[in-house]
Amino acid sequence: MIRPLIVIRRVPQIDFMRWHLYGFAFSILLGVVSIGLFAAVGLNLGIDFKGGLLIEARVNPGPADLAAMRSKIDALHLGEASLQGFGGPNDVLIRLPQQQGGDAAQEKAIAAVKDALGPGIDYRRQEVVGPSVGAELIRAGALATVLALVAILIYIWFRFEWQFGVGATISTLHDVVTTIGLFAIFRLEFNLTTLAAILTIAGYSINDTVVIYDRVREAMRKYRTMPFRDLINLALNETLSRTILTVSTVALAVLSLLLFGGEVLKGFSIAMLWGIVIGTYSSLFIAAPIIYYIQPNRRAIARDAAPGEPERSRT
Repeated sequence: MIRPLIVIRRVPQIDFMRWHLYGFAFSILLGVVSIGLFAAVGLNLGIDFKGGLLIEARVNPGPADLAAMRSKIDALHLGEASLQGFGGPNDVLIRLPQQQGGDAAQEKAIAAVKDALGPGIDYRRQEVVGPSVGAELIRAGALATVLALVAILIYIWFRFEWQFGVGATISTLHDVVTTIGLFAIFRLEFNLTTLAAILTIAGYSINDTVVIYDRVREAMRKYRTMPFRDLINLALNETLSRTILTVSTVALAVLSLLLFGGEVLKGFSIAMLWGIVIGTYSSLFIAAPIIYYIQPNRRAIARDAAPGEPERSRT
């Protein structure tokens, strides 16, 4: 007989609602700092958004001497160059700012870099991203994020009640804003993979929130006279084992990407790791407590229960 994996064999009695006001205060502080830094400092936009040159090279034989390569490229006076090792010790990622003079100037800059670095280098990838393409990607990314939040609100509204939709949208928006704030604070490169991570975080967060909300609604049908504060605590404690399992497995996978995925996946991995933590936190201390203040119609939900189903007692 196969036994299910159970982390917590007995439902704990943690009073999550006791700490929800501290959670609100902490989240407001995080949100204000994130928005303030984003407005004042902005993001360290990658080549995908601000335009520029990207060259992926492999040095044979290795390892790559980044200092010597940087010195040769700086002598070309093409702007501030960024060289980063990724993957193996032979692999180098070279970033250069956008050159004046259109596509011809970009191709000329790439050719100059290749000549300066000399033989023995295998150029595996080279990309040129113009500023107009970068601006279009910024608009498309912002639109995708907004549409994702609106879709979440609509889904939760129809899946549950509008009160649940408000809570889910606020908690998901909280996760998105604080993730952007993380990149603004530490000046991490913000590129298309980071944007993909943010949209993934939104999906992960709403999945966790939906599980909790479903347990809240189930408890509202079973315990129709239980104080709503106790009912939310019950739902959070009953889903805690599932939350721990989900967070642990996803975090292990993302941590592997962060440690072994190389420089290319670094931004994506950091965003995902932060998103897992902040998404779980917001489900417990933001999404669930919000519906305590905008309570759904308990009578209407109780009427949806099976006809003649008696109220259960819980001691």
